[in-house]
Amino acid sequence: MERQTHSSASPFEPIYGYSRAVRVGSHIHVAGTAPVEGDGTSTMGDAGVQAARCLTIIAEALGALGASPADVVRTRMYITDAAYADAVGRAHGAMFGDIRPASTMLVVPALIRPEWMVEIEADAIVEHAT
Repeated sequence: MERQTHSSASPFEPIYGYSRAVRVGSHIHVAGTAPVEGDGTSTMGDAGVQAARCLTIIAEALGALGASPADVVRTRMYITDAAYADAVGRAHGAMFGDIRPASTMLVVPALIRPEWMVEIEADAIVEHAT
């Protein structure tokens, strides 16, 4: 099967040797996506704002590989404080409310940058060929 990759603005991708998203056949896996702006700086704001940025990056990666949020079947949300659950969950619901993928939210002690409150992963299955 053909393998396609997509990179984003993350400064970590070339250094750590990974892609934002990988598509093999009908499956797309989007790596843990943090709230990073196009210039590599962190998205400032509360957990909901940061989650919305993560989800925008995920949607862009999906689009680059021939998919959309409607194709997402699973998400994983990592938050650094349980108090962020509602804001992150609401941002997730704004994108996936009608899609309702299987989802997990975990509280973790920290993310790579101390200002990050959330990181999100997604997996999609696309019925159409690229």
